Amino acid sequence: NRQKSVARRLLADEDPKSPISEAYRSLRTSLIFNSEEDSSGKIILVSSPGPGEGKTTTVANLAITYANMGKKTLLIDSDLRKPVLHKIFTNHKGLGITNYLTDNNQNLDKIIYESDIENLSICTSGPVPPNPSELISSINFSSFIDSVKEKYDMILIDTPPLIAVTDAFIISKFVDKFILVIRASKTQKGALNRTLINLENINVELEGVVFNGVDENNSYGGDYYYQYYQEYYGDKTKW
Repeated sequence: NRQKSVARRLLADEDPKSPISEAYRSLRTSLIFNSEEDSSGKIILVSSPGPGEGKTTTVANLAITYANMGKKTLLIDSDLRKPVLHKIFTNHKGLGITNYLTDNNQNLDKIIYESDIENLSICTSGPVPPNPSELISSINFSSFIDSVKEKYDMILIDTPPLIAVTDAFIISKFVDKFILVIRASKTQKGALNRTLINLENINVELEGVVFNGVDENNSYGGDYYYQYYQEYYGDKTKW
């Protein structure tokens, strides 16, 4: 079942003691630390050069870690071409951001819903439109961002892959931090180089890179890290 396999990616909620969950919390800590230096960081965009590199998994789990801190968090699916978040969070209303962008009477309450995770709200993409880039570039999208900034402590945005379309580059002007996800043995060097050049051309600085899909088979010392992590927490640790 595709839906169930996607839902199992929410490790930060379902298995908070796992090394992967700890990695997401470490990412959150790094972002918070850097935000204290420049007094920014409320809106975070997560994307990847190509498909299948783990950007949606990363942004969903990162959003959970902020919600677990007590931050009022909004997770937005701005991939208006091949959206995924509605498969992960199944109690959505069927409406999404495209409804807001094409409706003259915008109402956030109609397109944002509470997830089963405390402090975490979701805005799915809604119906797939014929003109995604135009909607993302519209004044209604700017109005949408201004509205949600007033209601939430943290806003995390999932976007289409960078190598295929320009949507993420368009959205980047609204965000405080840009996170790039790449995957071991998956991300193509040419696609990564082109992505970095395009980001440089529009003066977008990366806040960080998530190197996804690393395990003991392709990382130095990975098995030792996992062993020590398990020994530190143990099976009887209370959370």
